[in-house]
Amino acid sequence: MGEGTYSSSVLLHNWFEDLALDQDVIKDFIAKKERGELTIQKMGSYKEILLDKTELAKSRDGYVHFGDEVLLINPGTVDKYAANVHPIRRPMSLTMNVDQSRFLTSTKVDSPCELSASLELSPTIRNTFVITSIDGSCVGDPLRYGQSFALRTLEGVAGQLYLTSDIKLFLKFAKKSRLQLVNLLDELSFLSCWQVLYLDPQMRLEYDGYPVQANIKVLINHTRTNQALAALQKYSFWTAFGREHEITTNTFYDSHRAEEDLNHWVIVTGDPGVPHGTLFQAPPPICDNEHPTNKHHGASPDLSTQQPTC
Repeated sequence: MGEGTYSSSVLLHNWFEDLALDQDVIKDFIAKKERGELTIQKMGSYKEILLDKTELAKSRDGYVHFGDEVLLINPGTVDKYAANVHPIRRPMSLTMNVDQSRFLTSTKVDSPCELSASLELSPTIRNTFVITSIDGSCVGDPLRYGQSFALRTLEGVAGQLYLTSDIKLFLKFAKKSRLQLVNLLDELSFLSCWQVLYLDPQMRLEYDGYPVQANIKVLINHTRTNQALAALQKYSFWTAFGREHEITTNTFYDSHRAEEDLNHWVIVTGDPGVPHGTLFQAPPPICDNEHPTNKHHGASPDLSTQQPTC
């Protein structure tokens, strides 16, 4: 008598309340899933948003203008250097390195935001920047060599942040190379001022003041520290978008005191004939007068009439 009256299936204590709580947890999970509020859904959706394609500015005259949405691409190593000691480097674009955990509490990229160099060269929200005036130049005016300007991200989810750098400090430096830090901040200051310099150092002063041509190699120089923007392929790290490379502000010179290809950048505009296309692969136009020597800083306000004819 009394045998078999207890087994593991016997309900004990507050079994009904425990069952109701388990059902509530399941219902809450299903409701969040339908609204897209699960953590995995948020991180995946924002990743897709940052990878949305963008349309770059189409330059009609071949120059870079204020207000243009462009890519900044480091073209990598030229083929003629393949036999050199340095390894061949692939082209990389300047890109936001967004910490996805921040999207759990915000609907846009927050300041500060890190930067990286990505092998993805298609225009997306992550790597599209706007040429911004800091001296009162109007939208549509050409950007000129030696003129200070700012680079900011797009409005909306990109956060409208400014490319910023400062001198290396004891607790403020690039993580891998230990060189000067570059990041994105929401405040426009003197630390956000940059200049485009002509690539050939022997002709740099001759080109000062002329409109900047798009889709050719130039230097992006930081005004505050007088150091050039650089992409370091040998320093890599994993991000939510794959393996990417470090960005810093440091001028690397070769034996002839000319800047190395680590500091070379191409301000890329859009291809009018291809949706979401770029002119990065297109060769630059052949100029009749590649090296201008007659430049007047007098009363003529329009320097575009004195620039090389292409």
